[in-house]
Amino acid sequence: MAGNNTRSFSVARATALLVFCCQQLLMIPAATADSDLPDYIIERFGEPPAVASGALTDELQRALDTVVIDGFVASSWGRDQQIGLAEIGSSGDPRLAWVITDMMRFIRDPGFSAELGKTASELLGIDFVNGNYWGVTTDHLMAWDIPAPPDYLRLKRALFTSVVPGWEKIFVDGEIDWRHVSWGGVLIDDRAYNTTDEECNCIPAADNPAVTNATDATWLKDSDIVFGLAVNGEYRAYPRRIMEVREMVNDTLGGRHLGIPYCTLCGSAQAYFTDELPDGIERPVLRTSGLLIRSNKVMYDITSHSVFDTFRGNAVTGPLAKAKIKLKQASVVTTEWGAWKKAHPDTTVLKESLALGRDFDFRNNRDANGPIFPVGNVDPRLPVHEDIVGAVTATGKPVAFQRSKALLALTKNEAVEYENLQLVLDGGGIVARDKSGKPVSSHQAFWFAWSQFHPATVLWPE
Repeated sequence: MAGNNTRSFSVARATALLVFCCQQLLMIPAATADSDLPDYIIERFGEPPAVASGALTDELQRALDTVVIDGFVASSWGRDQQIGLAEIGSSGDPRLAWVITDMMRFIRDPGFSAELGKTASELLGIDFVNGNYWGVTTDHLMAWDIPAPPDYLRLKRALFTSVVPGWEKIFVDGEIDWRHVSWGGVLIDDRAYNTTDEECNCIPAADNPAVTNATDATWLKDSDIVFGLAVNGEYRAYPRRIMEVREMVNDTLGGRHLGIPYCTLCGSAQAYFTDELPDGIERPVLRTSGLLIRSNKVMYDITSHSVFDTFRGNAVTGPLAKAKIKLKQASVVTTEWGAWKKAHPDTTVLKESLALGRDFDFRNNRDANGPIFPVGNVDPRLPVHEDIVGAVTATGKPVAFQRSKALLALTKNEAVEYENLQLVLDGGGIVARDKSGKPVSSHQAFWFAWSQFHPATVLWPE
């Protein structure tokens, strides 16, 4: 679609400027600039542009529809779309850059990408160094917290579902910030429950995975990373090698149903109980949508098509959001296989065949230079990929324990505590307990991810 016409838009831009000249003289929208941004954001991204407020003019709304609906969605790009894009760029409304960056994500034609980048530059006053138009634009929009334009979800839904029709039931209004939703480069896993042996052009979740005992898991080296769970006295290890392929497992352990997402981008495996829900609520069966929010995978329930906040476990769209469903978490221990099986010799472990013959190791190479998807501002108190163990206190306060320092303290038998929380060693990893020794849900993650989804987090040691 984008390659149909990528010649210079100079004539179209001149036409658009003439059209907009009188309009801008007659109507100057109210504008504000956010002066309360932290210094570290200003230092990296500069001062944000003044932001228009209120409804769009009819002319500008038509320009958006011409570009997105008639152009991108209908795969028809011509002079009208060129003029519409020029009108958007000359509008002086930074909110419209959200629509531009959404288009950028799917464009592969270098010439058209550059033209969209030029439009974003006009709207935001930013420059591009390495041609990473989508990443740079999105990072600035997130960091500056530029609001979305009116009717944004309609345009974004039309754009995204024209690429992947399976997203139609997901792109609905709810308690989700659609500005931050982007494409992760993979398609939706929309296979029904217990059909995960069927191939898919997606990141393939595993339902009811086959397991073996520790003795038979000869394919695992003692140094291999696993995610350990303990539920009602039963133990199971989920090898990272498998979870990097599957990224989502629906399992049963200790008599409880679980949904276990692993976000390779966030270095975070979590476990949610998907049972003991209110009457009338069917067990959620979690799948990978192919979408991301701030470089964190977006998971959804294949039964109700409700989207969940993967990091916090609350439904944000669909019937489960209306029912205010928030899944409870079990603790996940990130550790080495040798230490886990020594501490829990009766553990079970997922079978090697679930890795589908693949041997990914994203942790050690792909993310070496920082998050590969836009995240906007990152709390500068720690390096973006510093490992933390996160938990929430009884008063609702999120706490991030710097893993390296906590592990050193615990091996010296020093207390690692905050409010009602205390960390303890388990199978070579770390979990949280309350002062009575009762488990408190905790998991390991990269600092950038935890701090974005828990922006008010306390950092231990303070």
